[in-house]
Amino acid sequence: MTEPVQPFVFAARLADLRRDGKVLVHGRGHPPVLVIHDHDHVYALDNRCPHMGFPLDRGSVEDGILTCHWHHARFDVASGCTFDLWADDVPRCPVEVRGDAVWVQPLVGYPDPLAHFRRRLDDGMSHNLALVIAKSVHGQLAAGAPPHAIVRQAALFGARNRDGWGVGLTILTALGNVLAGLPERDTCLALFHGVRRTADDCEGEPPRRERTPLDGAPSQETLQGWLRRWSAVRHREAAERTLLTAIRAGASPAALAAMLFAAETDRPYADSGHSLDFINKAFECLDQIGWEHASAVLPTVVRGMVDSRGAEESTAWRQPQDLISLLEGVYPELPSLFAAGCQHDTCWREHEALAEQLLGDDPHDVVESLKVAIGDGAASADLGKALACAAAVRLARFGTANEHGDWETAHHTFTYCNAVHQALRRIGADPRTGDACPAAVRGVFHGAMAVYLTRYLNVPPARLPGEQRDALDDFPAGGEDLRTALLDAFDRKGQVDAVGRLVARYLMLGHDPNTLLAMLAQALLREDAGFHSYQSLEAGIRQFREWEPDSRPARRILIGVARYLAAHSPTERAALQTADIAGRLMRGAAVHQGLEPRL
Repeated sequence: MTEPVQPFVFAARLADLRRDGKVLVHGRGHPPVLVIHDHDHVYALDNRCPHMGFPLDRGSVEDGILTCHWHHARFDVASGCTFDLWADDVPRCPVEVRGDAVWVQPLVGYPDPLAHFRRRLDDGMSHNLALVIAKSVHGQLAAGAPPHAIVRQAALFGARNRDGWGVGLTILTALGNVLAGLPERDTCLALFHGVRRTADDCEGEPPRRERTPLDGAPSQETLQGWLRRWSAVRHREAAERTLLTAIRAGASPAALAAMLFAAETDRPYADSGHSLDFINKAFECLDQIGWEHASAVLPTVVRGMVDSRGAEESTAWRQPQDLISLLEGVYPELPSLFAAGCQHDTCWREHEALAEQLLGDDPHDVVESLKVAIGDGAASADLGKALACAAAVRLARFGTANEHGDWETAHHTFTYCNAVHQALRRIGADPRTGDACPAAVRGVFHGAMAVYLTRYLNVPPARLPGEQRDALDDFPAGGEDLRTALLDAFDRKGQVDAVGRLVARYLMLGHDPNTLLAMLAQALLREDAGFHSYQSLEAGIRQFREWEPDSRPARRILIGVARYLAAHSPTERAALQTADIAGRLMRGAAVHQGLEPRL
C-alpha cells in the first residue's frame, strides 16, 4: 500500500524569514521543522540535533554553518551534513519558495534509513564513538535489519581493522550466540556491547594485511601437516597461506576445524586456554555471519596460535608431577582406544560419573578415567561434555577465601573446556574408527589437567546449594519473586553465595529455565562487564543446554556461572547509560529536558 504523501505546509513570508534568519514550523502529525534563510537560499531541516536532540532553533547560523548550542555540533545548512562525526547528519526537508511565501514538506527522516545507519555504524566503529554505535544499532533494528546482519558488519570490520583475532570479536560472537533467547530491548543492548567492544579493540591497532593462498592444490592431509609445521616454528605467513589454500579448495568447516585444532593442541593449554577459545569463537562467528566469509575471518586466529606459549613451558605442569610426560605417553594409545570403543553397540551415557572422576586429586587416575571412557564407547564430544561440566563445578565450589583474581583461573579452565567440547562436536567422529581427530582430542586431556591443577581453588570448597539436605526454604518460592531477588542481589557487592542459592532454588522448584537464562543475561548486560564475564555467561548457557534442566549437572553449571557473575557485579554501568540515552533519542525523547535515565 502506498504511503500518503505529506503535503506542503506554509512556513513563513519570505521577507520575514529573510529578516529573522530562521523560523520554526510546528504542526500536527510532524515534528518541528527549522527553516533557515542564508546567503539568499532557503533550507529546511529537522529541528532536533541528531547528536542528542537539542532544539537547533536555539543554535546559531554563520557562514553557512549551523551550530547547536548544547555540545556545539556543527552542520552545513545546505546539505545537513555534520562536520563532527560524533554527531550525525541532520535530515533535510523539501522546501519551495512560491512568490513571497515559503512552503515546506515536513518529511523528517533519512531517505534510506538502513543504508544511513549502516554507514553510521562504520563511522562509529572507525572512531570508537559509543553513542554513535548505540544509535546506529537502534536505527538498523528499527529499519528492519536482522540482528545477525549487524553482527556480520561488525565482525568483518573487526577482521579488517585489527591484526589478529582479539577480545572484541570474542565478545561480539559470544553475545551473538545468545541473542535468540533475549527480549527485544536486551537484543539491542547485547549488540551495542558487542559492537562497541569490537571497535574499542580495533582503536589504535594496525589493520590486517591480506595474504593469498598457494597456487597448487595439495591434499587435505598435506595441508594439515604443513599447518602444524608452520605453527610449531611460528611462521605466521606460511601458516596463513596454508589455511587460505584449504579454504579456497572448499574444505568443509569440520575439515578446517580438524586442521586448526590439531595445530593448536600441539601446544598444551596455550595462553591459559585463550588461543584455543579464540579459534573456536572464529568458527562460531562464521556460523552466524556466513561461511562465505571464511577467508576474511579464519586467518585472523593464526597470529595468536603461532605466538602462543604452551603449558609445557609452565612449572606447574612440570612439577611436582610432570603432567606433560604423563600425557605424551597417552597420545599414541588414542587411535586404538577409540577403535575399541567403536565396537560397543550401546550409547555411552556416563557423562556425570566421568565429570566426578575428572575432579579427582590424582592426575594418573584422571587420565585413566578418560581412557576407560573411550574404551567403553564414549565419543570425543562425550568427553568434552563431561570435561566442561567438571570445570563448571570448580566455579560452583570456588571458595571465597581465595583471592579475587583466582576467579579468573577457574574461569579460564571452564571456557577452555567449553571450547574443546564445541570444537570436537564440530569436527565429528569417523564411524569407522570412533575418533574425531586424535590430535584434537588431546585438548580433552589438556583440559582435564587444567581442571586437576585448579583443585586448590576448591579448598575449602564452597557448599553446593540445594545438596546435602539444603532445602533453601529461606528464599521465596515464586519464579518472579526469585528472579526479582536475584536481580536485586546483582545490585550489591558480596552476594556470590546468595546468588548461587537463588539459582539453585529456582531450578529445583522447576521454574522456566529460559526465563532464568534471559535474566542472567540482563544482569550482565547492565554492567560494564569484563571480557571474561561475557565468556562465562555464553559458555554456561551452552553447557546448561547440554543437560536436562532439572538435572544436578545443569544446576551446578548455572550456579557456577551465576557465582562468577556476582563476584564481578555491580559496576558503574556507564555503557548502559549511553545505550539508554541512544534508545530515548531514537524514540524522540527530549533528553535535554533532564529526564532520568531508565535503568
